[in-house]
Amino acid sequence: MDPRITKLAEQLITYSVKLQPGEKIYIEIKGLEAMELGKELVRIATLHGGVPFWYYNDETLSRGFIKNANEEQFKAWGEFHLPIMEAVDAYIGVRGSSNPFDLGDVDEDRMKWHDQAYWGTVHIPVRLKKKWCVLRYPNPSMAQSAERSTEDFAKFYFDVCCMDYARMSKAMDPLVAFMEKTERVQIKGPGTDLSFSIKDIPVVKCDGGRNIPDGEVYTAPVRDSVNGVIQYNTKTRQGGVVLDQIRFEVENGKIVKATCDGDDAKLQAALDIDEGARYFGEFALGVNPYVTKPMLDTLFDEKIGGSFHLTPGNAYEAANNGNKSAQHWDIVLIQTPEWGGGEIYFDDQLIRKDGLFVPEELLGLNPENLK
Repeated sequence: MDPRITKLAEQLITYSVKLQPGEKIYIEIKGLEAMELGKELVRIATLHGGVPFWYYNDETLSRGFIKNANEEQFKAWGEFHLPIMEAVDAYIGVRGSSNPFDLGDVDEDRMKWHDQAYWGTVHIPVRLKKKWCVLRYPNPSMAQSAERSTEDFAKFYFDVCCMDYARMSKAMDPLVAFMEKTERVQIKGPGTDLSFSIKDIPVVKCDGGRNIPDGEVYTAPVRDSVNGVIQYNTKTRQGGVVLDQIRFEVENGKIVKATCDGDDAKLQAALDIDEGARYFGEFALGVNPYVTKPMLDTLFDEKIGGSFHLTPGNAYEAANNGNKSAQHWDIVLIQTPEWGGGEIYFDDQLIRKDGLFVPEELLGLNPENLK
């Protein structure tokens, strides 16, 4: 067993979900290459007195159902899955599919029914109220997306995932305090001029307890306060296809016009899954100093130091603006100089310029102070 896998599994069980003796934990494994970490999670959870339940769920396996089931079958599948999630105290999802495009040819109705069952019935309303953590597992597919060798990418992965999150957590506290007293946010950059309110919406730091790798501080915009235009500059995967240069025009919180480079039908279908999908449920600042460029993987890309994401869809319970949806789509905009730069203002005060924090009390979150 690679000792890095054991170290990561121990961190996930004891730090991320803080599993206690007698607690039941749901461990979902996607991809054969993720199996080694899955085995260690089951073993270590047991050694710490937990009661693990494990579930293997790979697109190559689930494809036969997702590509052929009707709406009633998806509904019944979600209803069958629901009491399992309700019965556990914690959840860890390890996702390492060998081909992330295995569902790329599934028709839009079936993907909508799948998302409503998997996310809308089980994960968003139930799993998010548990202790949970989700992560990818490094494999050649991820290395290719990151344009790195498999060995080099694995080293990067374990360095990032096993970093000192307790130290990062302390550095996040001043930003949390700053956002809690902020009413109006304004974001400017190439193709982007957007404003919204975050008044009275809770602020949450993500410091290794929900996603691995971690490194973001999030809240949500007041639902109907978002106005302007935003031009995202990273690629994103939706419905098994890649979309790029997504641009939203927003009026009173609602996305009234959406364009992209790529499959426009997939973009519109994602935003039309329900009413809440055209409103925003999260605003977050990425601060991880080791994640510096996108790799077409949301769990990494949304943590990029100097980035932010403004998320169409469901709001998290911990920072709830009232928006409900089966969709939660983290799309990332990087504001470092090589990506075009940009500014973020809190109540007309410049907070971050070209990806670096400006106020003295926030300098601890800049890369040179976190590494």
